[in-house]
Amino acid sequence: MITGSLRRRAVAAGALVLTGALALSACGEKEDDTPGAGAKITPAGGADARLAGMVPADVKADGKIVIGVDAAYAPNEFLDTDGKTVIGWDRELFDAVAAKLGLKTEWVSSKFDDILPGVQSGKYEGGVSSFTINDERKKQVLMVSYFNAGSQWATKKGNPVGVQPDNACGKKVAVQKATVHVEDLEKRSKACTDAGKPAISINQYQAQDQATAALVSGKEDASVADSPIIAYAVKQTNGQLDLLGDIYDAAPYGFLFKKEQTQLAQAVQEATKALMTDGTYKKILEKWNVQAGAINDTAVNP
Repeated sequence: MITGSLRRRAVAAGALVLTGALALSACGEKEDDTPGAGAKITPAGGADARLAGMVPADVKADGKIVIGVDAAYAPNEFLDTDGKTVIGWDRELFDAVAAKLGLKTEWVSSKFDDILPGVQSGKYEGGVSSFTINDERKKQVLMVSYFNAGSQWATKKGNPVGVQPDNACGKKVAVQKATVHVEDLEKRSKACTDAGKPAISINQYQAQDQATAALVSGKEDASVADSPIIAYAVKQTNGQLDLLGDIYDAAPYGFLFKKEQTQLAQAVQEATKALMTDGTYKKILEKWNVQAGAINDTAVNP
């Protein structure tokens, strides 16, 4: 809530087929200006012996780290045209972090709201899926900051029903289940009802691609998501959607680790910082056109 090599092509927020509208399919025609096009970016100098030495023995025993991901949040994390390979800048960045630690990555697709419990239980050794860092999550897991994203709205082209983010009373708004945007909409809806106005109809979808599809089809009046996600979705509809209002409530994303894995979280934090220092971090974000969310430092549970 962020990849292997990515060939040039038009991609979207998952494998969608929209009746009577542009298909937001991961199998679109090739385009030279697709974000993320080009060879995978790897860290300069390869693995760092000191950082690799920080990785706990139980994690590095098999030479890989198992990551839980909800691959339906383009361009951060989504499925390639084969329908099974996870791609996106979130994966490409964490692959570089893991490489710095001398590790390979194994990406396991999961529902978004199952990832954090999966990290807690040990099913996954980490979670990488655009998780916004907040106090509730920090009570449950360790989070290593690596990016800054805000919230933004989108509507059908021209905003035909006149949605206003600060006054969406009575409107139908699509949102991905278990994201911070649900709580945001609930607060906005309560403000509506407290003022004697109709509540916002908050329609939660299992994946953001489903929420976007519902908006394109006209089933919903608006959608709200992380700023890089909604901007990417709008671009992929070729004029069917518009961004609405400004980006707000900017907050950092965090890689997730089990509370007890303090040594692993520290190793990942230092490896992420090393990528910022050697320029790999900047190159990956620029490749995917999300450099506006770059941060200058990283921390564990900031």
